[in-house]
Amino acid sequence: MRFGLYFPLQLPRPWDARAEYRILDQALDQVALADELGFDHAWAPEQHFTEEYSHSSAPEVFLAAASQRTHRIRLGHGVALLPPGYNGPIRVAERTAALDLVSRGRAELGVGDSKSRLELEGFGIDPQRRQEMTEEALRLVVRMWTETPFRGTDGVHARVPTRNVLPKPLQSPHPPLWMACSDDAAIRRAARLGIGVLTHAFYDVDEAARTVELYHRTLAEECVPLSDAVNPRIAMMSPFYCHADAAEAVRVGRDAAGFLGYAVRHYYAFGRHLPGETDLWQRYEQVREGFGGAVPLRGGHAIGTPAEVRAYLEAYAEVGVDQVILAHQSGRLGHEEVCASLRLFAAEVMPAMRASRTVARQRLEALAPVVAAVRARRSALPESVAVAPEPVDAYGRSRPAPDLSALTPRARDQVADLERMAAMARALED
Repeated sequence: MRFGLYFPLQLPRPWDARAEYRILDQALDQVALADELGFDHAWAPEQHFTEEYSHSSAPEVFLAAASQRTHRIRLGHGVALLPPGYNGPIRVAERTAALDLVSRGRAELGVGDSKSRLELEGFGIDPQRRQEMTEEALRLVVRMWTETPFRGTDGVHARVPTRNVLPKPLQSPHPPLWMACSDDAAIRRAARLGIGVLTHAFYDVDEAARTVELYHRTLAEECVPLSDAVNPRIAMMSPFYCHADAAEAVRVGRDAAGFLGYAVRHYYAFGRHLPGETDLWQRYEQVREGFGGAVPLRGGHAIGTPAEVRAYLEAYAEVGVDQVILAHQSGRLGHEEVCASLRLFAAEVMPAMRASRTVARQRLEALAPVVAAVRARRSALPESVAVAPEPVDAYGRSRPAPDLSALTPRARDQVADLERMAAMARALED
């Protein structure tokens, strides 16, 4: 099992003028510490307008900064929003490839579309078509990485002429791909595309086992992968706080995770939000009181002593969960509390979980024949429809000749030199 961390830049009210500066600065310190301690992944979401819950609206900036403070940890979009209203596929391809280069081949791309009305309508995206937009855009991103030049598309949601999209990623053929999944339909969609699953905490181990089985069965029977880079892995996000004292772990960790869970439901399930006005932390405190001091959590959680956290993780590793993404920064957890929790986990849980890495490696090796068969299906497909390439003339070719009468002699000589250069360049095209 691999271990990731989740960086939503959660920031409950009240705020002061430097609050967002501090949370970003602390998050960069945390990812540097995670790299030093041996964590495998750092994931940053893309979320917009989600006050207090997540101020991570520009994860490409955070991940690029993190790449310069780290050496080994992999850096993932968890997730980038792909409907074109959020991000055009060209920009996603360019930005992720650039991240892969500056991180020396450590970028990973998780994709999604959001179920938040606040985000979807804020960017003018039709919620009924968000999933088809995401899949079309992802296919284009893969082609932009692997075609030289990209042969263009006349798609439903994107129309792009032939262009060489630059830069290309360092990893070959491209960074690993993942998809956010919150139900069985999404799990099957990811498996059919041959990409990894990013999901929230399961209700229990039995649900995780059923999801792993559904994913692997769909992969074997229905997958026609986007590329040869099949990524048959399942990652689960889980609330997290590790402390040597069990009572303190529950007191601090459940409160932080309770706010995370409440904020998710506010934006994606039952909330009514007035931008710039709604105080989410105040509402959370009132709901917490109504529940007698503890807001219920969905499913399991990695909150407890090192022994308790280890037992929780081992159960999920046994049924085939490849990575747990620990939601380490939530609610009003302080920076020092976060760092102490990470250090304790690295010292007392990670070493005890080494055997799970061997099991996970063996599980992936057992999937090798399935992956080979899946790749063969892709090679049998006809080439994707492309737009015929055409030369692109610079705008200057159609501009009228400049009026030289008002120019100084020196300027006229320079214009004459440019005209000679243009004439030679045009001659080379014949």
